[in-house]
Amino acid sequence: MKEQEELLIKNIKEFFKNALETEIKGDYNSSVTLYFKALAVSGDLFILRKEKKIPSSHAERFRILEEKYKDVYNLLDKDFIFYQNSYRLQLNKETCEVIKKDVEKLFELLKISS
Repeated sequence: MKEQEELLIKNIKEFFKNALETEIKGDYNSSVTLYFKALAVSGDLFILRKEKKIPSSHAERFRILEEKYKDVYNLLDKDFIFYQNSYRLQLNKETCEVIKKDVEKLFELLKISS
């Protein structure tokens, strides 16, 4: 489990770092996608620590969080629309800021340094 946790943390930090870099460039759609990936993998890390397993899909992640961990579920659920919109709309800096703050909330909860 320790190796899985370390790998998830590495991926979370990589997604977050790349999201920051793309946000600075003004590539907001890419940035939102990367922030959401950091958020989703943070959800997986949360589940791994609580349930001793990693969800196999978005659906399983959302189901576990919705049933057992409402606070974390609510963060992912409200930001999922931004991720979906990144495919068909032009997103902006404000959207990036919203999702970035939610990632940082999970970082604090999980004790991950950004």
